Amino acid sequence: MASIFSQIVEGEIPARVVYEDETTMAFLDANPLALGHTLVIPKEEYERLNDLPDDLASDLYDTLQKLIPVVEEAVDASASNVAFNNGEAAGQEVPHVHGHIIPRFEGDGGGPIHSVAGSPPDLDDEELDDIAERISANGQM
Repeated sequence: MASIFSQIVEGEIPARVVYEDETTMAFLDANPLALGHTLVIPKEEYERLNDLPDDLASDLYDTLQKLIPVVEEAVDASASNVAFNNGEAAGQEVPHVHGHIIPRFEGDGGGPIHSVAGSPPDLDDEELDDIAERISANGQM
């Protein structure tokens, strides 16, 4: 069964669409965390960011980059958080890649991206070096 976002793309479910091109679409979040909270999706359904083909990932980023200042200006926000929940353990509820543009306002009570992960791990230099080495070794493409 297609995700709710694919149903929006197909016009089966209504949404407040604010942008659309050949490969991406953006619409207001139905349960916004802030005034102007906007979701940006690839029209084609992929569950996680790492599943996206390179060209579609580039299109998605381009759309985000275009819309961030437009969304901020529309709601008179001084900043925004831009984020992806990539997988169920990260809080992804809809199995269709979607970026959040969450406008931020002075004194809104929200926190920085660093506040989303709960309690940070207490790592020593050796552990950090080991993690960096594993990421670097596995990232050689």
